[in-house]
Amino acid sequence: MYRLLISSLTAGLILLSTAQAETKEDRFAKVEIKTTKLTDNLYMLKGSGGNIGVSAGEDGIFMIDDQYAPLTDKILKALKEISDQPVRFIINTHWHFDHTGGNENLGKKDAVIVAHDNVYKRMSTEQFITAFDRHYDPSPKVALPVISFNDKVTFHLNGLNIKARHYPHAHTDGDSVILFKKNNVVHMGDIFFNKTYPFVDSSSGGSIYGMIAAVADILSMVDEETKIVPGHGPLANKADLQDYHDMLVQVVALLEPLAKEGMSADEAMAFDPLKPLNEKWAQGWMKADPMIKNVYPAILKHVK
Repeated sequence: MYRLLISSLTAGLILLSTAQAETKEDRFAKVEIKTTKLTDNLYMLKGSGGNIGVSAGEDGIFMIDDQYAPLTDKILKALKEISDQPVRFIINTHWHFDHTGGNENLGKKDAVIVAHDNVYKRMSTEQFITAFDRHYDPSPKVALPVISFNDKVTFHLNGLNIKARHYPHAHTDGDSVILFKKNNVVHMGDIFFNKTYPFVDSSSGGSIYGMIAAVADILSMVDEETKIVPGHGPLANKADLQDYHDMLVQVVALLEPLAKEGMSADEAMAFDPLKPLNEKWAQGWMKADPMIKNVYPAILKHVK
C-alpha cells in the first residue's frame, strides 16, 4: 500500500511538472510576432513582452529590446521579412526579463548589446523584484551589455543619428528612451504603458515621480505627428502620452494625502483611492491595488 501511494504521488508530480512545462511552452508556441511599419526602415514588433523597435538598412539591423528567449527564432523570422541584414546592435531599455530575454541568443549571433550602466549592474548580479517576490540569477556573460553608458549615447547607422537618453528613477533606475528625430519616432520602453496603469519597479530604483518627469520631458519634444512606441500596449501618439501623464499626476494627487497621514500601503488601499481612475486604467494586467503597492514607497518617501 505504501509503495502504491509513493508510486501514485510520484506519477502525479511528474504529470504536474509536465503539464506546467507544456503550459509554458504552449504560451510561447501560440505567440505571433506582428510587424508594424512606422516609417521607411523603422518598425515596431509586438509579440509577448516589451514592444521591439527596429531600424533596418544597409548598415544592418538595430534592435530595441528582444522579449523572451523562446521567441528569438520567431523574431528573427519576422526580421528576415524586413531585411536580409544581420542584427548588429541591441539596446535594452532596462533590465527586465521580458525586454532582455533574447540577449543570450542574439549575443551568440554576434549582436553587440548596449544599455545604461545600471542595466549592466543589475543583469550581472542577483536581483529581487519585491512586487513578484522573486529572485533573478545573474545573466550569462554573453547576454550582458558589451557597451554601457551613463547619460546618453548616439548610434550613427542606416543614415540616422539614433539617440538614447537615460531617465533616472522612472520605471527602474536604468531606463533609456530611444529617439529617431529624423523620422519623428520615439521608443519609450516601460516608462510608458499605453492605455493601462504601469508597473513601477520600486525595488529596482523606480519611482512614479521620475516617471512623471520623464514623460513630461518627452512630451516637450514630440508633436501631434510623432509615432510613440510604448513598452507595452498599442502604438501611441502625443495625445495618448499626455493622457498617460495626466493619469500619473492624478495617482500622486490621490495618494499623497493618505501618505501624509502616515498610512501604510495596505491602509491606503482600504480607501480605494484610485476608484475615479480604475474604470479606464485598471483594465490591463496591472490592477489598482498592485499599482498602489508599486508606487506608494516613493510617495511615502516624498512626503516625509
